[in-house]
Amino acid sequence: MDYIYLNDMAFYGYHGALPEENVLGQMFRITVTLATDLKQAGETDDLKATVNYAEVYELCKEVAEGKPFQLIESVAETIASRILETYSPLVKGCKVLVVKPTPPIRGHYDSVAVEIARGTL
Repeated sequence: MDYIYLNDMAFYGYHGALPEENVLGQMFRITVTLATDLKQAGETDDLKATVNYAEVYELCKEVAEGKPFQLIESVAETIASRILETYSPLVKGCKVLVVKPTPPIRGHYDSVAVEIARGTL
C-alpha cells in the first residue's frame, strides 16, 4: 500500500460543545492520510492515476469551515466518509487527525485531538 499525506492543514471553524465555540470559532488543524496504489501514477506521471491533493484540501476545508459540529469526532468522521465516497475505489482507506489547539479547557497542554482510521490502511 502507498500513502498520500496532506499535513497540518489549517482551517477556522465553529465546532464545539460550548455555545461560545459556535459563535467565536477557532483554528483547527487537520492531517489526512490516504491509502492507495501510486504505482501507475508514478510510472505514467498522469494526474488521472492519482488523487488530486487540491480537491482533497477543498473537501476538508468545506467540512472544517462549514456546518458546526459539537464534536471534533464528527468532523473527522465526516471528512473520512466523504473522502471514501468521493475517491473510491482509488482510495482504499484513510486516516484523519483533527487537532483543536485552543479548546476552552482550564490547564496547561498543547492541544486536544482525535484520529480515526477507516477502510484498509
